[in-house]
Amino acid sequence: MVVGVTVGFVFAAERRQLILEMVRANGAVSLRELARVVQTSEVTVRRDVRALEAEGLLDRRHGGAVLPGGFTRESGFPQKSHLATAEKTAIADLAASFVEEGEAVVVGAGTTTQELARRLARVPGLTVVTNSLLVAQALAHANRVEVVMTGGTLRGSNYALVGSGAEQSLHGLRVTRAFLSGSGLTAERGLSTSNMLSASVDRALVQAAAEVVVLADHTKLGTDTMFQTVPTDVITRLVTDEPPSHDDRAATELQALADQGVHISVAGPGAGAPAGAVPGPEQVPQQQRRRDVPPLPGQRRTHHPHPPGAQPQGGGGAPSAPQLRSAGSLGGEPPTARVADLAPRRR
Repeated sequence: MVVGVTVGFVFAAERRQLILEMVRANGAVSLRELARVVQTSEVTVRRDVRALEAEGLLDRRHGGAVLPGGFTRESGFPQKSHLATAEKTAIADLAASFVEEGEAVVVGAGTTTQELARRLARVPGLTVVTNSLLVAQALAHANRVEVVMTGGTLRGSNYALVGSGAEQSLHGLRVTRAFLSGSGLTAERGLSTSNMLSASVDRALVQAAAEVVVLADHTKLGTDTMFQTVPTDVITRLVTDEPPSHDDRAATELQALADQGVHISVAGPGAGAPAGAVPGPEQVPQQQRRRDVPPLPGQRRTHHPHPPGAQPQGGGGAPSAPQLRSAGSLGGEPPTARVADLAPRRR
């Protein structure tokens, strides 16, 4: 689907050439997607990727392959929209269940946050501040959702507003939480992206929020890109999908993030709710409900970018947001969710 070809039986050399072309076209591709396109097993694809890595043609990453050189380049929106689609749907379904009526949130640019926006369209009384044209478009026809866009210069590759205009319009803003995505996530550096302007705006979005929620599928775990956007100690929660059983490195990265105090919610497998639906915990099928990895108590700093009691005031004439809930509201557990605690490793 990423490359748009139909593949029958192919020899190993032809299969590896196709894998290489997919990685070159998209920057990063999951093993699951590679196996689907070349119509073979993930075990075979993993063997092909190892062979290509030995030739210096690509690098292996957690559950996928990327361009060689350590830091992945940023793919364009058309390529990223076809990557890990089922995972993004499950992540968006779960993330939407944390949002309540009357909240004010900021939503950054990205294909996963676009999926989230489609599910936020039915949350009454919601105010969404965003620099993403795609997020705004997803909410454009929502009757009871107010959308506030930043200023800035349009960056066409991901349909986002960036630059000093976007950053200045966020000054003085105060919202409950920020939902952000990125190109990579590690326990050592936190969330990162490949573009300097996007990173700068994401940092401004973080400063506007009492809590920071990162949306990242398992293929981004352990991937490090050039510009840090959110340090690990500022991330309140990570919403991700269940890594494949063979992906030990992704599981290790999740454990490391939990050990540093990040509350991790893992969306289980399943098809997800239809676009635009906002599933509450009681509406999420049992196989899709999350398991949570709570942070270690007393190990992280509380993120308070603004004085307590400050009211949201969007720069550039943005309307004031509804009354905000307390910053600690995200830690509460929906009553029907399944919770599995992942204990930190002893050092």
